[in-house]
Amino acid sequence: MSMIKKTALLLFCVGLLLNCSPARRITRDLRTKSAYTDHFTGVALYDPGKQRMLIQYNADKPFIPASNTKLFSFYAGLLSLPDSLPAFRYSIRKGTTQGDSLIFWGTGNPLLLHPDLPDTTLLAFLRNRPEQLYFSAANYNGPRFGAGWAWDDYNDDYSPELAPLPLFGNVARFKNGMVSPRRFADSVRVTDQASPNVRRSEFSNQFIRSASVRPGRQDVPFRWSPQLAAQLLADTLHRPITVVNVPVSQDAQLVRGTSTDSLYKRMLQVSDNQFAEQVLFMASAERQSSQLEPLTELRRVADSLRYPAPSAKWVDGSGLSRYNLFTPNTLVDLLKKIVVKVPQKRLFALLPSAGQSGTLRSIATTEKPYIFAKSGSMSGVYNLSGYVLTKRNRTLYFSIMHNNFTQPVSEMRRRTAELLRIIHDQF
Repeated sequence: MSMIKKTALLLFCVGLLLNCSPARRITRDLRTKSAYTDHFTGVALYDPGKQRMLIQYNADKPFIPASNTKLFSFYAGLLSLPDSLPAFRYSIRKGTTQGDSLIFWGTGNPLLLHPDLPDTTLLAFLRNRPEQLYFSAANYNGPRFGAGWAWDDYNDDYSPELAPLPLFGNVARFKNGMVSPRRFADSVRVTDQASPNVRRSEFSNQFIRSASVRPGRQDVPFRWSPQLAAQLLADTLHRPITVVNVPVSQDAQLVRGTSTDSLYKRMLQVSDNQFAEQVLFMASAERQSSQLEPLTELRRVADSLRYPAPSAKWVDGSGLSRYNLFTPNTLVDLLKKIVVKVPQKRLFALLPSAGQSGTLRSIATTEKPYIFAKSGSMSGVYNLSGYVLTKRNRTLYFSIMHNNFTQPVSEMRRRTAELLRIIHDQF
């Protein structure tokens, strides 16, 4: 056989192997199979060992990320928050006619008296103080909701209000006919209307419950105010707390509370919107004492990531807003930066794992977990971004994004899990 024929045969075989590679097959499926073409799909798959992209399908197109946005809030926390969360600031003023005064300010920490992950640092500090207690919310004058949040979500548990000092997760928990905090017990009206859920008046803390429905558990956000925050604390401490409008003093001391990872774990695994939003508050509190400016912190982190428009648009911490836009490539770039900050063992313990924990518990695997990732879903949106372990002991970074579909989110979850199973098996 002549050298020319041998060379041609070799090139043909190489081309055949390339065309039959897993990346080529998957890319072809993404372009041709209705499971991916009946809506807007984007996929980015990166191999850190070879430092190159393996798959890029619509990977530079912007998608609504939903709760994949929490990965950006997680990264903001990694950049700014130490191992323990800032709990509050306080200052003591001496020499008043009625005795010494203690003024305290919130740092945006969402764990104070939280029904599922409580931090009692502030309570323990205030309980036996000899001074008169004063609470000031003068360090936050921003909105109670994020840009682009749905106006009619105010009654849903995933939409608590933003605040400098959240308490009880900023929700009233109804369970077995009781409500917590107990201050709201006299604010519940029982009616004959057949409604399955407790409803709150949009602009006040008045609740309506149907008499014909057996009480279950439901969390309903309450309207936060400095006065209500002070009342709830006073109810718990059994001592008065006065609301004042005093800026944070230069001598104010910062007190720390619960470990940062405990908040990250719940934020990522349960996809807690409030935790993600308040991370930006606390990051701001670490940077400056005078004002809580979560949006300034958001923009600072976004600028540090150097994301050019229109490939990325980041407007809130949780992903509740449909104004957020990220590409699969943007998310993979973020996953690279997170790995630099967090060792893999710790990172995989914080993220949901398929078939085991968090929002990925329902994704069944026949072996030990090989997907560690953050999901994000809302009507017409399902995304999953994170890390996949392959049978050849490779750790690959991925972002799979689905927008503009009419099928149930569960169907997109199933399709995504199947694609990741193929990646796990063939790479």
